[in-house]
Amino acid sequence: MQNPGTATPDTTDRFPARERFADGAQYIAGRFARGTSGRTHAVIDPATGEEVLTYELASADVDAAVAAARAAFPGWSGATPGERSDALHRLAAVLADRAEDFARAESLQCGKPLKLTREFDVPGTIDNTAFFAGAARHLQGQAAGEYSGDHTSYVRRESIGVVGSIAPWNYPLQMAAWKILPAIAAGNTIVLKPAELTPLTSLLFAQAVTDAGIPDGVVNIVTGTGKEAGEHLVGHPDVAMTSFTGSTAVGRRVAEIATATVKRLHLELGGKAPFVVFDDADLEAAVHGAVAGALINTGQDCTAATRAYVQRPLYEAFVEATAALMADVRVGDPFAAGTDIGPLVSHAQRDRVAAFVDRARAYARVVTGGEATEGDLAKGAYYRPTLIADAAQDSEVVQSEIFGPVLVVLPFDTDDEGIRLANDTPYGLAASAWTRDVFRANRATREIKAGCVWINDHIPIISEMPHGGYKASGFGKDMSAYSFDEYTQIKHVMFDNTAVARKSWHRTIFGDR
Repeated sequence: MQNPGTATPDTTDRFPARERFADGAQYIAGRFARGTSGRTHAVIDPATGEEVLTYELASADVDAAVAAARAAFPGWSGATPGERSDALHRLAAVLADRAEDFARAESLQCGKPLKLTREFDVPGTIDNTAFFAGAARHLQGQAAGEYSGDHTSYVRRESIGVVGSIAPWNYPLQMAAWKILPAIAAGNTIVLKPAELTPLTSLLFAQAVTDAGIPDGVVNIVTGTGKEAGEHLVGHPDVAMTSFTGSTAVGRRVAEIATATVKRLHLELGGKAPFVVFDDADLEAAVHGAVAGALINTGQDCTAATRAYVQRPLYEAFVEATAALMADVRVGDPFAAGTDIGPLVSHAQRDRVAAFVDRARAYARVVTGGEATEGDLAKGAYYRPTLIADAAQDSEVVQSEIFGPVLVVLPFDTDDEGIRLANDTPYGLAASAWTRDVFRANRATREIKAGCVWINDHIPIISEMPHGGYKASGFGKDMSAYSFDEYTQIKHVMFDNTAVARKSWHRTIFGDR
């Protein structure tokens, strides 16, 4: 008999795409290759602690990948918007054909439940590809006009060059797509470095790019450490732009390196999303929203609900109902049909989360969870869904990004106080407010300082809308047409419409000569 709150594993082949990595885990100019650093790294299944794949890390491969991207840039940037659009439509079809391979590889390397990768990560990536296939045809500049006497001006929107991108381990497939798609739709070429823990789906995505008929070198993947491959990519003189998603601390280091070559920079960094529940909210809906929003991807989501502020009349009922619902969440093998959440990405990440909770016991109340799993799941990086109540606003669990299945709940009295507390961290990536009052909702969307504010929901994203942060959560946008502002540069073009070269402004300098 299985333990309450767990799901048992299945025995199917978890990684049918394994043979595609026989030639190595670097993808440069349309081909898999072995890394040249002389060192290896193992991809570990966090559900079992077992090795999935060992690959050679990149070193000088970064230079080869940048050279391939640079060589491909003139041809790809010179393609028409229609040609790039057609190529991305073909890519969407290839991804759809291989959806199950992507879902299994993503679950295996991250510990995500297979139902999540099948229903969210992979369909979201295919949808994002289809969106940018259409958006590639809409890169126009502003309308022309006569803004200065006899001169006509217009704006050209042009591709930048080689983009060097670094993606995180929590959503490796979607983050790869968020970086690759707008970059190449706008005519750039790209070198992407995925997290060394989770390179599999980024590599499969790059192969799909080639199989869709996109020229070799347009998309390249280097798998190496952040210190060696990542920093070299950011500082490379032939890389015109850097896009980074990860922690705020590492983002500061990326910005420091990028500044040396004065390149374009896009940063999507940490988050500590507030979840504000006003006293007129639908309590049941808010409780379900909090548990889903806090535990998505085992809490390893920079937009996850991490700080629930509940107005005093609902506070105790919210804590009790949330604890009960959390206790009913099934923690288990990602490939088991009944699993709600899987392990964290690694044992090191599990231990980091556990340390936050253990320290919080000295100053707050751990209502439920706060422990690793036992029995059949003991070998994996599992941690029970955890609810912490009564912590102070300035405490570590309220102010720091835990990145695990942990929700902290605090009370507030007035609307002013709730919004003030929501804004009282360095971060500003996402937030939600729960109320039936349109005026409260409007105030929350106006005054909460975050790149996204949901009303009576938490987590949903769509390809047509931008994603990006305020404050220490970074700057720039992923997804949507707004992302083209990151991956293009603007040129002003001006024509003199008269046959006479000497204009009044010339005479200001030369007189009547």
